[in-house]
Amino acid sequence: MPGSLVEPVETDVGVVAGPGSLVEPVETNASVLAGPGSLVEPVETSVGVLAGPGSLVEPVETNVTVASDPVIVVVDGGGTKTDVIVLGLDGRVLAGHRAGAFIPQFIGPGPAARELNAVVSPLLRAFNDPPVAVAGVYFSGLDFAFEVEAFRAELGRFGWASQTLLVDNDVFALMRVGTDEPTAVAVVCGTGMNCIGRGATGEVVRFAALGDVSGDWGGGASLGHAALWHAARAADGRGPATALEPLVLRALGCATMAEVIEGYHTQRLPEDGIPGLAPLIFEAAGGGDEAALGVVGRQADELVAFARAAIVRLGVLDQPCPVVLGGGVIAARDPLLLAAIEERLAKAAPLAKAVVVSAPPILGAALLALDAVGAPAAAHARVREALAG
Repeated sequence: MPGSLVEPVETDVGVVAGPGSLVEPVETNASVLAGPGSLVEPVETSVGVLAGPGSLVEPVETNVTVASDPVIVVVDGGGTKTDVIVLGLDGRVLAGHRAGAFIPQFIGPGPAARELNAVVSPLLRAFNDPPVAVAGVYFSGLDFAFEVEAFRAELGRFGWASQTLLVDNDVFALMRVGTDEPTAVAVVCGTGMNCIGRGATGEVVRFAALGDVSGDWGGGASLGHAALWHAARAADGRGPATALEPLVLRALGCATMAEVIEGYHTQRLPEDGIPGLAPLIFEAAGGGDEAALGVVGRQADELVAFARAAIVRLGVLDQPCPVVLGGGVIAARDPLLLAAIEERLAKAAPLAKAVVVSAPPILGAALLALDAVGAPAAAHARVREALAG
């Protein structure tokens, strides 16, 4: 039906531990992408990232003596990690590495570019520095044109990025995973939220996605704060009793909400761990908790508000339009959230069709780079099989 959710065609990446739960991805600077979207311990070689059996990264010869065939470098940088892959022009994955996060928005374009070069250069050196046909670099936090251009300029200082260089927000990578349609919308719901729209003639709709100051609510951080808010008010009598109170206490190892509040006030409890409380909302909602159900409904409202705004700004409300949904909160595929999105999207944009994506956004970065070099369909299929399972 119009506006209904389709079954995801991609595999999960570091997300689901059961209905409605989220699992933080394993973070390590010495791991490789493997399995469908999982991590395995690396097998140390001169490349430094070759993986074992079942890995996404096929073993390659490390005694390369001549740099010959061009390669593709693709990067996806998010709030918790940075994935780098080296591809052949035929879509074969040659090497990959997962590093920590270094978002240009937070540490500056120059330092972020240098951090990325420190990851990319050793990967290419293992193949005797082959020519790079195209580099596709997609990072969260590149929300304004001046941020994109500043990062592009810094990356261009390095040889591997001095030729054809694609740089943009990583929501474009998400969109590419979910659809080949020229007109589309993508909404990411991870730690925070963002949205883009693309029209058939190339026009692009963007949102600032800076949090409260730009009118945003939603994602893991907002959900985690909502769990604390409702639990605190239940504890002191300002709000109704809620299952979120005991769930928060269990998750944080505290006896009372007073202990939780004092813990955050004194920084004994780190605020950067609050997004990790987001799964509690879905756990409580699954048990029928009214407060949690209200939060789930608000999250669905915000996702659909982004999608409809982008569709209206593109002028395609009266046309079919895929709405690609991704990010950790979406990839957990909580049934209550997806049902609420389906219901709201059908009313707000009846001709829109939601596509739930659980594949890693590095796949989208790879597909965009293959598009740029005019790679055949077989190359696209090969990289999809390698990176999405």
